[in-house]
Amino acid sequence: MFESIAAFWAEYGNVLTDGVWDTLVMVVISTAFAYLIGLPLGVALILTQPHGIRPHRGVYRVLDWIVNIGRSVPFIILMVAIMPFTRMVVGTTIGVKGAIVPLVVSAAPFIARMVETSLNEVDAGVVEAAQSMGASTLQIVWKVYLPEAKPSLILGGAISLVTILAYTAIAGTVGAGGLGDIAVRYGHQRGITSVMWVTVVFLIILVQVVQLIFNWLSRRIDKRLDQPSGAKKSGPLDLLPRFAHTK
Repeated sequence: MFESIAAFWAEYGNVLTDGVWDTLVMVVISTAFAYLIGLPLGVALILTQPHGIRPHRGVYRVLDWIVNIGRSVPFIILMVAIMPFTRMVVGTTIGVKGAIVPLVVSAAPFIARMVETSLNEVDAGVVEAAQSMGASTLQIVWKVYLPEAKPSLILGGAISLVTILAYTAIAGTVGAGGLGDIAVRYGHQRGITSVMWVTVVFLIILVQVVQLIFNWLSRRIDKRLDQPSGAKKSGPLDLLPRFAHTK
């Protein structure tokens, strides 16, 4: 058995290692750029919604429409549809570089909605207390919304990473590289099912590692989980140190 595993790894080890690396590169870079777009978009949604601190029906409807449209288009269709744009941005539509643009375009609306959902969980009374202390919109975002929603945002980050990881596997079917590409070329086109199943195992391991890490981070940050039963919950008065220098 061990000899078979050694022979398999000697033949396909480099291919699988490169596939894992390409997948990680696509996931990390795409997630970073998607959050650069999705996080501000999610914050804008929460601020301009009808009950937000800066309500604006027109802006909210436009942003909400953009997010809904972006989330509605299947990734494989989006990837093909924006190929001219992808080529214009990175100079190619194949390989790791060619996959990053559609991954970002597809993931950003999803992340925006995740951020909006997380920020909506913040106690409205805490936000109102910050307003009564004279906090500006930017201060409320940085010192109330984001800190209070941090555990939920972290769990949302795990979901986003796993979703983008799944998208990279789909992108591999059209030549993007990574584990998805290996599964198609070796497992489907050449009939080497052992390679395909190994890629599946690697993807499962990556998902489990991401979920475990983000669950641990969320529990570390969520102070409510460390409070004994019946302990006093945080309230508006806990905001006083954050706005001690607010004029």
